[in-house]
Amino acid sequence: MDGTNQTAVTEFIFLGFSSVLYLRLTLFVIFLTVYLLSLMGNTLIIFIVLTDVALQTPMYIFLGNLSFLEIWYTTATVPKLLATCLAQVVTISVFGCITQYYFFFSMGATECILLAVMAYDRYLAICSPLRYSVLMSLRVCLQFSAGSWIGGFIAPLLPTILISHLNFCGPQKINHFFCDSDPIFKLSCSDTFLVEALGYTCTSVVILSSFLLTMFSYGYIVVTIIKLSSQKAQRKAFSTCASHLTVVTIYYGTIIFAYVRPPAKYNFTIGKVISVFYCVVTPLVNPLIYTLRNKDVKKAFRKILTRKRLLLTRKMQ
Repeated sequence: MDGTNQTAVTEFIFLGFSSVLYLRLTLFVIFLTVYLLSLMGNTLIIFIVLTDVALQTPMYIFLGNLSFLEIWYTTATVPKLLATCLAQVVTISVFGCITQYYFFFSMGATECILLAVMAYDRYLAICSPLRYSVLMSLRVCLQFSAGSWIGGFIAPLLPTILISHLNFCGPQKINHFFCDSDPIFKLSCSDTFLVEALGYTCTSVVILSSFLLTMFSYGYIVVTIIKLSSQKAQRKAFSTCASHLTVVTIYYGTIIFAYVRPPAKYNFTIGKVISVFYCVVTPLVNPLIYTLRNKDVKKAFRKILTRKRLLLTRKMQ
């Protein structure tokens, strides 16, 4: 687009989902409820992992990292989503928009890498149980955790820098509830070919590589489980991985549909609906699946409740 004789835009307006008041209020109640439950669920998992010594193993350290990530991942977008449900005009500065873009995609990339690492951890635990404590020591676990965060925050850095140099001359309305890549490119009056190509390449590489690594890990896990002679051992191994695989399926299914496709194929209405799943729903699903299906977490939670009751009883006596 040619930016000649056009006024530079300093802020954007989010269009959100609907202009109908009762529908916006209904969505607000739903999204707020899910958001608060997500915050409480993920915070509870972090608290349990930190307070129970028995859960301070690589598997649960990775789970604590994932829960901490989900809190900030959903907080990067949901507050603006809630604002669009309450007010007809919700704005964000260009700088704020680019900042939101960077943190959203940084944490999204971190989650992709972390899910792949968690799958590798389960692969070592099930396929190489005798060497697991050596291959996945506490030091290695912390290195993988740090590497996931560092890699995730490096991945979108160059596309973000290029976006910060784009000119925006109007219209200033973003047909979304957060600063996603395609809506931003749509509003630029600069040539966006390079940054679009780079952004598409970066997201595709991070998503597909981590997805394939995750699937390869689970492929080997399934083969190993099938070879187990004991049905009890098979059930235990499947139960250990079922929760992680459920999270992986939901998360990757939505982000691959949203981002691993040519930019020209982007549909803003469908994009907003799909975004709700990986921005709002998945962060809630994670703690629900991991706590409801995990005996160790439930046991640790009961121990904490019992300890709290004993302390309360002693204070009352």
